[in-house]
Amino acid sequence: MSRSSRWRRPETRPRSPYRKVLDYGLAIAILVMFGVVALRLNSVESRRVGGTIVVNDGDSLTVNQQRVRLQGIDAPEYDQTCQRAGTDYPCGRESRKALSALVAGGGVVCEGWQEDRFGRLLAVCRAGGVDLNRRQVEAGWAISYGGYEDAERAARDAKKGLWAGVFDRPRDWRDQHGGLAENEHDAFNAIIDWLKRGLGFS
Repeated sequence: MSRSSRWRRPETRPRSPYRKVLDYGLAIAILVMFGVVALRLNSVESRRVGGTIVVNDGDSLTVNQQRVRLQGIDAPEYDQTCQRAGTDYPCGRESRKALSALVAGGGVVCEGWQEDRFGRLLAVCRAGGVDLNRRQVEAGWAISYGGYEDAERAARDAKKGLWAGVFDRPRDWRDQHGGLAENEHDAFNAIIDWLKRGLGFS
């Protein structure tokens, strides 16, 4: 093979002054954006609420006038019905009843930083150290909605609560009855909310 036929590394052209300015400007803009996000996120803190409790349904509470949605779970709507042993029953009311029993002793504290599209605080709530979100799923009166998948599997295998019969997933029931859609409380949507907060869009 002749020397002239060998592969040669292509010559690189020097960047034009315009291209250099553009590249530096883009790099500075990205650094400034990350700086703004970091500063804003310093002000995003978890909110902690506790006090007087009103149970609205199987996955939402009002705590000292603050509306709270239990994060990572989805319970039947209050008016939703399900089937068990071939008979309809008010599963939405049963789910609310189960959550009411969990908070009956008081001492409920909820903590979170996100809000859903209805302005409710998305939070993990505890009563006497018991994770109410997880307990509702473990008992079969709520399903996973971005969290607690292990608890849902265990409840389904044991045929607890909703899993003892036939039911529409609450999201599907809302779709069928004109309810508003709500994003799952998963990691992807948490990142989107985090970026929105950091950039000041919410």
